[in-house]
Amino acid sequence: MPAESLDQVVNLAKRRGFIFPGSEIYGGLANSWDYGPLGVELKNNIKQEWWKWFVHRRTDMVGLDPAIIMNPKVWEASGHIEHFSDPLVECKNCHTRHRASELLFSGAVSEVGTFYVSPRMKKNLGEAFVTDSLGTREIKPNDFSNIDCPSCNKKGQFTDVKQFNLMFKTFLGSAEDSASVVYLRAELAQAMFVDFPQVIETVRPRLPFGIAAQGRVFRNEITPGNFIFRTREFDLMEFEYFVRESEWERWFDYWREQMFVWLTHVGVSRDRLHAQEIPEGERAHYSKRTIDIEYDYPFGRKELYGLAYRTDFDLKNHIEKSGHDLRYTDPDTKEKILPHVIEPTFGLDRTVLVALLEAYHEEDVRGETRTVLKLPHWMAPYKVAVLPLSKHDDLVPLARKIYEDLTQAIVCDYDETQSIGRRYRRQDEIGTPYCITIDFDSPTDNAVTIRDRDSMMQERVLIADVRDVLSQKFS
Repeated sequence: MPAESLDQVVNLAKRRGFIFPGSEIYGGLANSWDYGPLGVELKNNIKQEWWKWFVHRRTDMVGLDPAIIMNPKVWEASGHIEHFSDPLVECKNCHTRHRASELLFSGAVSEVGTFYVSPRMKKNLGEAFVTDSLGTREIKPNDFSNIDCPSCNKKGQFTDVKQFNLMFKTFLGSAEDSASVVYLRAELAQAMFVDFPQVIETVRPRLPFGIAAQGRVFRNEITPGNFIFRTREFDLMEFEYFVRESEWERWFDYWREQMFVWLTHVGVSRDRLHAQEIPEGERAHYSKRTIDIEYDYPFGRKELYGLAYRTDFDLKNHIEKSGHDLRYTDPDTKEKILPHVIEPTFGLDRTVLVALLEAYHEEDVRGETRTVLKLPHWMAPYKVAVLPLSKHDDLVPLARKIYEDLTQAIVCDYDETQSIGRRYRRQDEIGTPYCITIDFDSPTDNAVTIRDRDSMMQERVLIADVRDVLSQKFS
């Protein structure tokens, strides 16, 4: 079974150099995390595999690496300045801000002062909250009169509901005035839309096709938490897939299934994944249909990825606001088309989190507990660890030579400290698939032992054959 609690993974991540609190020597910063030496390898492996999976191995996808700061008119046209916000309340006692929706129910507020009651919310709210046929009602101050503040436990000490924009605002240049206001990007998608004509002109794709990007985005979350599940800066991997309007349902279903196939490749059990249809009123302002792919985290079932049908909302708005023609010209018929868009969004940090949760195992081995990360081989930070049985003069030079040879082809670790059993356990904890042990027979028989992480089985292999044997194991 995977990790039963988040603490198991958080403790391992810090102890072994995957992820640790940012700015820790100064007391840290709320929900700020740094990826350590092993964490950055794991994260990069996922990024690179995703790019190979969805871009390089396909003939209908190209990529972008867009700027983080864009002209603020982009965010006005996209609706983020007006709509990208959460209703919040503030505790008068401890001054902690909370999502109004999270205090009342598990869901999202549809507009200022009202919330939408979907069937899944009714289970939490009860019928008393449903007051009209539309399933909406005004949020009133007395709604919070019997609710305890999650931070200080004071009851009913909340301000009125206010709308809180999630965009990070900053200033371009030395002047800090309204004319120099810009925003850190809240999503990657807008670059794909505003660069749409340049992509068409330079690579001449045919519908349907996608534009993919990876990168850091910023959201001024009210209540971040649960380790790297919700943070104010995080990495997304996503693409906008441009289709004819008549074909959107087919492609929506196609990409839904492909997201599940990818998650299986990541090592996530299908039993812990759920496709949640998001009803009208809870969807983003640009979406006509949205499915959240949810995961059973130790802290509850919550969103992992999202799949949205954005219609022609973005391209149409950018045409109107910019005055530029963003339509696609069919190369055969010369017909001018405004494509519709399917958007699969993959949170990279949440992918890291679920990969660690799924890979974490504790096993009984001869009366002792073995902690092991059973990461997919392609994802493991180190693919191989080279371990001389001791620091004997005959073993270390040979071990170093094998290590230096292997590092030309794969990412390796080298460790000669403590007993071989402790070193095996250390490599198990960080998910290294194979350990190569150089023992006292190795200088004479020119062979080493390769140990498998998952089965702990060992096989003797000639040193000259090590690279070929490993290549077969990783193929």
